[in-house]
Parts: sequence; C-alpha cells; structure tokens
Amino acid sequence: MKLATVFCSALCAAVLTGCASNQVMPGYAADSGKACANKPSQEQELALNLAKEMADEGRLYAALANLQGLPQSSPEVRLRQARIMRSIGRGEAQALYQSLIGTCLSAAGEQGLGQLAAARGDQVEAMQRLERAAALAPTDAKIRNDLGVVYLTQKRTDDARFEFLTAVELSQSDSLPTTNLLALLFVENKSQQAADLVSRLHLSAAQVREALQRSEQLKSAATPLPLATQDGASDSTGGSAAVASVGVIGEAVSLIQQDIQP
Repeated sequence: MKLATVFCSALCAAVLTGCASNQVMPGYAADSGKACANKPSQEQELALNLAKEMADEGRLYAALANLQGLPQSSPEVRLRQARIMRSIGRGEAQALYQSLIGTCLSAAGEQGLGQLAAARGDQVEAMQRLERAAALAPTDAKIRNDLGVVYLTQKRTDDARFEFLTAVELSQSDSLPTTNLLALLFVENKSQQAADLVSRLHLSAAQVREALQRSEQLKSAATPLPLATQDGASDSTGGSAAVASVGVIGEAVSLIQQDIQP
C-alpha cells in the first residue's frame, strides 16, 4: 500500500475538530470547552516569554526562578512550572499538572500526567491520560505524537501509525512525529512507504539517519522513542516491536537516497 493511500484512509477515518480563530499561547493545548478567563498582562506575558526562552536554552533553573515571581493562580504559569519540574525530575510536577485539570488547560494537564505515567512505566494510565488529552485538544500535534508513542509500546502499531500520521499532517514543521512515523515504517519492513514519506515531506538525510537509528533502538528497546518536548522539558517512554532486517533497511535507504537532496 502506498503512503498516499494510508494518508487518505487515515484522514477519511479521522474526525478532527478545532477552530483556527481560537488561539492559545504557543506550546499550550487548551481545553476546547473552556476559555482562559484571566489573560496574562503584558508584563506577565513578557516574563512568560523570557522564561520560555531560558528553558529553550537549557537554563531551566533560571526559567523556574522567573516563573516563581508570577501569579501562581495562573494556569499558564503552573503549566510552565510543571514542564520544567518534570524535566529536572522534581515530584512537584505531578501536583502542578493535576491542578490544571478542569481549567482552560485541561488537555495540557492530561498530557503531562500521561508523560509522567509513561516515564514510570505505567502505560495503562499513560494511554488513558493521553487519550483524554487528545479528546480535549484533537488538533494538538504533540499530544497525538505522544499518544502514538504509547500505542507503540503496547504493540498497537496500526493505532500508533494513525496518530503519527495525524500529527505529521497537523504540524509538518515538527520533525518528531515525522521521524517516529518513518522509524515505524522501517520497523514494519515498509521500505517503499518510507521512501514515499521522504519524497512527500522532503525529509533530509539527517532525518532519515535519525529514523534508522530509532528503528534500531526499537529493536533493542534500549532507548525508547521520545515524547514531545516542550519548554525545555522532555521525556521518553519504552517501546518494543519487531524490527526490519538489515537487508530491508538497506533497501529502504537505497530507495530513499534517490529522493534526498545532497
């Protein structure tokens, strides 16, 4: 089956909702049923953006210090804090994510709780949390990617592929779901579909090499596929699946190289 057919069938089966005019702060998944009542002031917005820049640069403790000077009643502030706390391994992340449930950022709260559950190996809770997050924010590509990773750990490869395809089409600028999807295609011995994906999305040689590396990681289960990274926070969850043979991967690379620009 060609990748174009897979894309078409996935889109026909999916019922994704969302409204382009309902903008939220970058990096946040908002509950579609609620609106954030108290918007940050201009000064607070600047402080939030500064904290995000610091986190993106890896200065997580400095970012956290800046957030501590902002109103803790703000869901946006608590979300930023939760993501940093998760990244540095602090237990406060759990309570901060939990505090977002029922607010305008419920989806982000469910996603964070799902990421924490995946990190401690509770794949059942991780799946339940991320499925709720996807129901609240169905057009959030990072959530769909994370759900795909969790499905992959449960060997639900069809569901994982659906989530990766959805994430790819929702945000083609985000390389993570694309790389995860390509790795999954290698795992499933679908070298022609992998080549089609590379051609369709104009992937670089570096992205192909990364996907090949991740397919090898899936074989050994030594290093799992990563979950979405946000505000300097990252996490990963275990995965296992049957992996393509060296010969099949070599065949895929041969096909792919025809479509890679030097």
